[in-house]
Amino acid sequence: MKSLIKKPLSYYMLIIFVLSVINGLLLFPIVDNVIILIAILIINFCILTLFLQFFNVNHMKPLSKAITILSEINQGNYRVRFHFSGNNIIGTISKEINSLARNMNEYSIQEKMQREQLTTIIENTENGLVLIDEKGYIHLVNRKFLTIYGKTMKEYKGYLYYEVLEEEVFHKTIQNAFLYEENVKNEFTHYEGTEKVYYQIIGVPIFNEKNRLKGAVLVIHDITELKKLELMRKDFVANVSHELRTPITSIRGFAETLLEDDLKNKEVAKEFLTIIYNESDRMQLLIEDLLTLSRLEQENFQLIVNEIDVEGLLKDIIPAYQMKARKKKISIAFSVDEKLKFKADKEKIKQIIINLLDNAIHYTQEQGKVSLAINSTEEYVHIHVSDTGMGIDKAVLPRIFERFYRVDKARSRNTGGTGLGLAIVKHIVDVHDGKIEIDSEINKGTHIHIYLPRK
Repeated sequence: MKSLIKKPLSYYMLIIFVLSVINGLLLFPIVDNVIILIAILIINFCILTLFLQFFNVNHMKPLSKAITILSEINQGNYRVRFHFSGNNIIGTISKEINSLARNMNEYSIQEKMQREQLTTIIENTENGLVLIDEKGYIHLVNRKFLTIYGKTMKEYKGYLYYEVLEEEVFHKTIQNAFLYEENVKNEFTHYEGTEKVYYQIIGVPIFNEKNRLKGAVLVIHDITELKKLELMRKDFVANVSHELRTPITSIRGFAETLLEDDLKNKEVAKEFLTIIYNESDRMQLLIEDLLTLSRLEQENFQLIVNEIDVEGLLKDIIPAYQMKARKKKISIAFSVDEKLKFKADKEKIKQIIINLLDNAIHYTQEQGKVSLAINSTEEYVHIHVSDTGMGIDKAVLPRIFERFYRVDKARSRNTGGTGLGLAIVKHIVDVHDGKIEIDSEINKGTHIHIYLPRK
């Protein structure tokens, strides 16, 4: 049909002429009058020509146009339209072609949007992704993966995975995903500069609709924070066990001595009972701090927010710490903006100040200096505690807010601390949507700055 439509009009005129001649030859024996025969042939030729013209205008040209439009649609031009008015079969074909073009255009737009959305998701996910076909060739590597290894797409795409993926764990994961046709998990470490980063890699096999293996996706997930939390959990359990075991052992030892001595020597008994009391008091402080941390970490924890008169708050704190400072021959100074008030949880702010002053005095030698200053801007209340004490190595500064972390473990226990003070301070600042900064230098002292929003 398509080949017939493409024939030129002269081709069909020639056929009509041949048919007219054949018709004349057939009529020649019947019609005696030559003039009548010629007239009949002319009329016959004219009728066939008119019919051909009608058929060409109403069928052949529209069909040829329809084929041209379908060809354009097949090549991806979905905006082309077949303009033909009429209620005949050509009109019906025109409507169907236009409907097909519209549907294909809408489908193309939706497919493009979905492809762009998928590309956006793949490129902006926090996980590294590598797509490999069943032959082992890499088809896609996302931005996160390229960032991890500092390379470009050209260095991966189109290559066999074992040619360009340097980590042996990648090879093992891909091979096992292909071999067992199930998800495979492994872990590996990678250095980004001087920092050691932990990653989990998951190999996910891909199947087609016939459940045949078509490739695999590698998902690379940064688990460094999880590893740190796991380490902190282990340290926490070990530290709690140690912190509780030490006073319990001490209490038990002195209690056994008292029982064996039958309280004959009252002075020794009093000394031992004092030690037992102090150790039990230390245990109570530890348990109270643990409970405080636990409450602060609860999702439903709520602050009791009221307006705080800072001068009034410090009146309850200053006398006790002036006495502590005098005992250690330490100079202590307090400075606060006049009539400073802001909204926060009064008891929690009080705990921040107490914990910071405790630390400052504990870690400052005789003749040293400790200061507390509280002032404000339009946005923040600034609490600044400084001392001229032993200071902290800058290398360990990021860890000092961890539970039970001690810069000088032996000295910290001798001063009676639980190792939870700064962890509590950090949590209180966090629940107030504030921030905390620390600057310290060995043998020169420490500065702690807390910024709380004025609510």
